[in-house]
Amino acid sequence: MENLHEEIEELIENKKINELHKLLDEINSADFPSLLEDFEEEKRLVIYRLLTKSKAAEVFAELDSDVQESLINGFTETELKNVVNELFMDDTVDLIEEMPANVVKRILRNIKDTDRKIINELLNFPEDSAGSIMTTEFVEFKETMTVQDGFDIIKKTGLKKETVYNCYVVDNSRKLIGSIEVKEMLISDRDVKIKDIMEENPISILTSEDQENVAKLFDKYNYMAIPVVDKEKRLVGIVTIDDAIDVLQDENTEDFEKMAAMLPNEDTYFKTSVFTHARHRIMWLLVLMLSSTFTGLIIQKYENAFAAVPILVAFIPMIMDTGGNCGSQSSTLIIRGLALDEIKLSDVFKVIWKELRVAIIVGITLAVVTGIRIYFQYGKQYPGRVLLLSSVVGITLIATAVISKFVGGVLPMIAKKLKLDPAIMAAPLITTIVDMCSILVFFKVAVLIMGI
Repeated sequence: MENLHEEIEELIENKKINELHKLLDEINSADFPSLLEDFEEEKRLVIYRLLTKSKAAEVFAELDSDVQESLINGFTETELKNVVNELFMDDTVDLIEEMPANVVKRILRNIKDTDRKIINELLNFPEDSAGSIMTTEFVEFKETMTVQDGFDIIKKTGLKKETVYNCYVVDNSRKLIGSIEVKEMLISDRDVKIKDIMEENPISILTSEDQENVAKLFDKYNYMAIPVVDKEKRLVGIVTIDDAIDVLQDENTEDFEKMAAMLPNEDTYFKTSVFTHARHRIMWLLVLMLSSTFTGLIIQKYENAFAAVPILVAFIPMIMDTGGNCGSQSSTLIIRGLALDEIKLSDVFKVIWKELRVAIIVGITLAVVTGIRIYFQYGKQYPGRVLLLSSVVGITLIATAVISKFVGGVLPMIAKKLKLDPAIMAAPLITTIVDMCSILVFFKVAVLIMGI
């Protein structure tokens, strides 16, 4: 990509427009977003204006919002009109949502009145709903049509549709009654009726359906598009696989941020200011830091135990780290399982039973290895108490593994039950809870076994 950038720069500088035009035709549309970011605004315009009409619209839809804005600022009214009228409706809605008010006014001035009405309707759907990500550009048939009639419609309108591979059948009141794939039409005789080869009662989604649930349907059924209907089952749009992938990426990013104890951020890492990064992180850090006060109070309560057996202090970091790590492993698996619908809320006792067995195996293994280490490391220093010390640490590790696996497995499910995002019950929060529990267990066991 770097060599390509230099080659384009040279062609622009030397005003070799014909050579540049040929070079741009050879570049895949998917490579332009990252390529255009590296050019200054004036050269971006030169490059963009040399793209073919269809390729220009395809590239524009995939550009970052700041690059789109810089191009729009350099467009003439005619150029802007050509761009927005070539975009699919859902891409136009995304563009309007991302642009500042002054740019939106220019865009709306250059959109057809009929399209503007549809765009306003799409903008009124709740954020994160199927209606907000659907497009109204799809191919529809009537059941009385023949296959040849269907091909005539595709030939006439196909270039303006988001996809022609999945088509939909509606009745006179626009209620969805069937779907049909173009490959089914291709292998059928031209005089066959659409109703004879369509799939009846296809899976559809309401405009109010959460977009994350919509994206999961694509994974479950391997669809390329899913029809969207209103409460009366009238077909109003479709959601395509590319939009579903964008939703999954956004949702996964949001989950990762929550699991790292950060507020979700819509911009990329480098486009987010230092102050915004700090603001999104500091709240959770303050909560977690202040909650660790309880751990400090527990340690303070057992100062006499430290005085009697100072070596106990050396095992606090190991026990706390082990508890946090065990809890993080469980929570990560459960959160992911809930996100993929592999784990249901009704599986809570199955999860507890499974994590309990895992915890016992893990805890015993850790206890045995640590006991051997303590014997060889501290046997000569504490000959009379080394077995007691090994027992205290070993029992604590087993108990810590059980507690942390239980907490890590159950808390995300509780969050799901309370209609919260399970991702908030991730490593940082679970680590803080397990730290308190493990330290309390550690000193309780030490006092009981060592008599201090």
